[in-house]
Amino acid sequence: MNCYFVVECEVTDDSWVTGYLKNVTPMVERRGGRYLARTKDVKRLEGQRKLLPLFIIVEWPSKEVAEEFYDSAEYKPYRHNRIAGAKNEFLLVAGEDIALPELPTD
Repeated sequence: MNCYFVVECEVTDDSWVTGYLKNVTPMVERRGGRYLARTKDVKRLEGQRKLLPLFIIVEWPSKEVAEEFYDSAEYKPYRHNRIAGAKNEFLLVAGEDIALPELPTD
């Protein structure tokens, strides 16, 4: 089942951004990940909480691949720089629809 990183980000120190984009994008792609959105063009339709200005969605082929990437030694220094240089809401979301009835198993 696909999983998604759903991220809101507010960069507070942009010194990490260029290196992150240059190096992390290929890391994601090598693992079968795909950026579906990296945008500041977000329109609130409902709700009240403060949104962070940058919205990112990354699709992964599985939860295991997403977690392996997030915890990898290769990504760790970039993750550390992002956390130090931005406010982040970083979620791992399962690509499932819990409203669908369970399929029978054989």
